[in-house]
Amino acid sequence: MVTKNSKIDKKNIVEVHVDYRELILLLITAFLPPVIFAIWIRNTEKYHKERWRSIFLCFFWGATIAVVAAIILEYVLNFSIIPSIQRQELIPLISVVIIAPFAEELTKPLALTLKTVKRELSEFEDGLIYGAVAGLGFSATENFLYGWSYGLEFLSEGLFFFLVFMAIRSFGGCLLHASATAWTGYGYGKAIMRHATILRVVPYLVLAIFVHAFYNFVLSYNLAGATTGLFIALGFTAVSIQVVRAKIRTLDNKNR
Repeated sequence: MVTKNSKIDKKNIVEVHVDYRELILLLITAFLPPVIFAIWIRNTEKYHKERWRSIFLCFFWGATIAVVAAIILEYVLNFSIIPSIQRQELIPLISVVIIAPFAEELTKPLALTLKTVKRELSEFEDGLIYGAVAGLGFSATENFLYGWSYGLEFLSEGLFFFLVFMAIRSFGGCLLHASATAWTGYGYGKAIMRHATILRVVPYLVLAIFVHAFYNFVLSYNLAGATTGLFIALGFTAVSIQVVRAKIRTLDNKNR
């Protein structure tokens, strides 16, 4: 959620005056893409598709509880760790590439622990789907927060600029959160179905954090230029989500 050059200025948020039409437009552009992606991910599975109720619960968790929990956890970790860092140039790196991915990838997949969702984990691909959907719920609220903080400035320049900003934000953010959290969901689902210790989820959580951290690093540190970094980040998320969907299809074909 947090990047080096995109900290939310609460003062500016308060001072922004938004009419109801702008608010409706912002809500649609923030939430519609994640909803469409969630349907797309759910329908990747051809056999024994997941129940809509469980899909909704995961999305709702990601969009609400996970966001609040991640913000609190990020604040606590930043408050605890940052003051002890002597090299000031490392602070953005630690906050953006380590703390933010850790906090967010820890809170999003907890949606799978809900009883309604947990009892639906009957196939290995189920965890991938529910994890991805929880990530998409998180990205929906994140889209709204970024749109509120920065997108409305683009809207003042014209509808086209606003839509381009939200499209880029939605594409990258949605596919990142979906593809990263899917792996933790996969690990959790396997642990539940095999009656294994929860520690078996740790390698998948580490993978999710790495995916998230790499995206944040490429997008925040313009080592090859801002435009090149943006295209690398977007390309990375496009490949990542296709890997997840390929895994879902492979596992689904084994269970038909």
